[in-house]
Amino acid sequence: MEICRIQWQETIPLRHAVLWPEKAPEFCHVEGDKDAWHFGAFHAGRLVSVASVYPDGDSARLRKFATATGLQGQGIGTRMVEHILSELKRNGFSRFWCDARESAMGFYQRFGMKPYGERFYKSDVPYFKMSVPLESAL
Repeated sequence: MEICRIQWQETIPLRHAVLWPEKAPEFCHVEGDKDAWHFGAFHAGRLVSVASVYPDGDSARLRKFATATGLQGQGIGTRMVEHILSELKRNGFSRFWCDARESAMGFYQRFGMKPYGERFYKSDVPYFKMSVPLESAL
C-alpha cells in the first residue's frame, strides 16, 4: 500500500460513497479544500482511503476520512492516520483534532485522542470533538 498526497477533487468519489451516499456529491465538498492537505492510500493502484487535513496555525484538523467499505477493518485507516501524524509532527504542528463520529471514537482513541465537549449531530449522526497533542500521539 502506498500513501501519498492527492488533489482534493480525487477525494470526492470515496468521501461520497462511504460517508454520505444518500446526499449529493457536492455535500462532500468542504470549505478550504483547495488549501488543505489531502492524502490517499492506494492498494494495487486503486484509491481505497482518503483523508483531508486542514492546517490552522500550529493545529491541524482531520476531516472527511473514508476507507472503502469492503476494506474497512484491515489496517488501512490506521496506516493512514499514522502517516498523517508523522507528517504533521515533521512539519511542526502541535495539535491534531477532528469531529469523530461516535461510532468511530474507539478508533481515534488508539492514537491517544480524547473526546472533549458535548455530543453533537450532523445530519442526525452523533459526533464528539476529539484531540491529541502531537507530542503524545502514537
